[in-house]
Amino acid sequence: MSLPAVLLAAGSSPSPSPSESTTPAVPSLQDAQESATNAASWVEQNWSTWLAIGLRVLLILVIAGVLRVVVQRSITKLIDRMTRTAEAVDGTSLGGLLVNNERRRQRSQAIGSVLRSVASFLILGTAALMILSTFQINLAPLLASAGVAGVAIGFGARNLVTDFLSGVFMILEDQYGVGDSIDAGVASGEVIEVGLRVTKLRGDNGAIWYVRNGEVKRIGNLSQGWATAGVDVTVKANEDLDRVKSTLDEVAEKMSAEEPWNELLWSPIEVLGLDSVLLDSMVVRVSAKTMPGKSLAVERELRWRIKRAFDAANIRIVGGATTPADEEETADPTAAVAAPSVFSNSDSPQAAAASPLAQQRPSAK
Repeated sequence: MSLPAVLLAAGSSPSPSPSESTTPAVPSLQDAQESATNAASWVEQNWSTWLAIGLRVLLILVIAGVLRVVVQRSITKLIDRMTRTAEAVDGTSLGGLLVNNERRRQRSQAIGSVLRSVASFLILGTAALMILSTFQINLAPLLASAGVAGVAIGFGARNLVTDFLSGVFMILEDQYGVGDSIDAGVASGEVIEVGLRVTKLRGDNGAIWYVRNGEVKRIGNLSQGWATAGVDVTVKANEDLDRVKSTLDEVAEKMSAEEPWNELLWSPIEVLGLDSVLLDSMVVRVSAKTMPGKSLAVERELRWRIKRAFDAANIRIVGGATTPADEEETADPTAAVAAPSVFSNSDSPQAAAASPLAQQRPSAK
């Protein structure tokens, strides 16, 4: 092929022009009409499905709300009925063994709050899972993740879970309440606040102890039921037992008739008899049932009255196996003898008494 033919062929082919630019195609009216038609057809085909899903979600929410209200009202009525039942026996003999109205009200409120919270969590959680299932969301990975997370949280916060569960059962079983004097093992004192995780105690010296409910293994409640006031009276072994008993009976009868001790004493003061007999003394036991938490006050008053009555009756109180004062002690012959000094007279009687005895040498034969 000749060169002019090649140039002619190259000149005849179109060459791109750098001045030309590509512009986006503008959708036409026909394209917009087709898009609107497709959207309308999609809505027409799926509106029944979306309406069914919406109605199902609305029905789930309505049922969950109604069920939550009904359960909470039922719990409230149950707690109110328990409170009224406890108040009905307040004036009877059984009422004295129960706690006061404020204690019952606080316990009922705590129990009601816990039950309402648990019921709301269960109902709303179940409703949320049902709504997600309505949208055809696979709940298996969610439940598996929640299970793994629950196990991890359970291992990491097992002490917190233990404290919470222990607090719930303490409140449900009414093991103690505000104002009770308890011995929790790790600490003892008066309860000033009861929580689901921590119980606050005020000790004898005024210190506030924060005791975790999960750490409490045993509880001794000194404010429930009744308390016992016991006084041991130690007298000489040669005292007349009939006179001692009659004096104690007079003290008990007089104290039981006076205020405010007649309200604090829940049983007559009894002379139980001899608790122990020693060589030079004997112990007489006096006991009575008292209002919870008032046994120490009754014991102090009872000791005060017994001491005054025994002094008036010339009955001597001794301290166990101590030596009586009327027995003469053996005098120490060297008690009044002082140790000799370097300036003392070696020939004085004091120096002779304090000096050691000279050893006698055997005589020579």
